[in-house]
Amino acid sequence: MAKLIMTLDGAIIREYPITKESLSIGRKHGNDIQLNDLTVSGRHSMFTIVGENTFVDDLGSTNGTLLNGGRVAKSPVKHGDIIQVGNYQFTYYDNDTAEYEPTMFIRAEIEDTQIMQVNPPKTSDARGEPLAAVRIMNGPLAKKVLELRKPFNTLGFNGIKMAMIARTATGYTITMIQNNKLRRSNDTPMVNGKAVGSEAIPLKDHDMLELVGTQMEFFYFT
Repeated sequence: MAKLIMTLDGAIIREYPITKESLSIGRKHGNDIQLNDLTVSGRHSMFTIVGENTFVDDLGSTNGTLLNGGRVAKSPVKHGDIIQVGNYQFTYYDNDTAEYEPTMFIRAEIEDTQIMQVNPPKTSDARGEPLAAVRIMNGPLAKKVLELRKPFNTLGFNGIKMAMIARTATGYTITMIQNNKLRRSNDTPMVNGKAVGSEAIPLKDHDMLELVGTQMEFFYFT
């Protein structure tokens, strides 16, 4: 049986088995999954099963539905795909025997002001500039490609934000997000084996990122 794993900032909230032909998500009563989130529309998204395939549909929502970091109107989903609705993420599992391991998460910030830092990187209009993404190299999300379309995108572990990738008119940068919940020295994000600090580091094509054992390749679309 297929199911959705709902997470918020990387922490598992609930599992939803897909037991019927459609499953709706939205802020209003009457949805199969009701989310108390102002960034979610009244009727936001719907999962439908057609034969052996599952599809996700955006129902004309204000903030859109993201599939693996990219905005979609209607798309088939595969095992391990990540669907973002407002501030929530849903990982699609096509059976209930695979074990879900919450490790790394990446999310596009819907509002820039959700990032709170003393000296955040300055961004400007990046429209028309090359688009980049990260490809996860290991773990349960291996081979997934997540686009970095928003001005700010956060990386984290078990609900803790640890690094931020900013998209600017001159390229992408990464900075560490200070957090007193980090307990180990190796919790520091790495780029090509070097620790990331509070100063923004420019990212280059095929740089290797590491976050608590999760390895990612940063690359530009060509």
